[in-house]
Amino acid sequence: MSEFEVRARLKVRDGQLEGFKQQAAQMMRQTREKDTRTLAYDWFLSEDGTQCEVREAYVDADALVDHAFHVREARDVMFEEFAYEHKMAFYGEASPRLDEFVNKIGVDVTRFTLLQALEPATVH
Repeated sequence: MSEFEVRARLKVRDGQLEGFKQQAAQMMRQTREKDTRTLAYDWFLSEDGTQCEVREAYVDADALVDHAFHVREARDVMFEEFAYEHKMAFYGEASPRLDEFVNKIGVDVTRFTLLQALEPATVH
């Protein structure tokens, strides 16, 4: 795995689903406009509209830090008004820059290192 993958989980505040969706759309717009090293940024909402998971992939761990700065204001509004209980999982080697950033903002992160991977089949 050469890219850096992330899963973010958050909960939608009671009565704030429509605002949550609008703010998520704002974060997506900023990602499309400003990010250059983001490979995936896919938002999924639970059937009951109370939880969200964001699947993210970046060319490397530092690209996640760049992304965080690009969406900073929109993300702040998201967690002030529409979401709570932000948890993240990192898949891959974090960079010193990412470690410093995570420590500064205090997000709940679980880190995973690759144990095994399905390698692409060889064509004969």
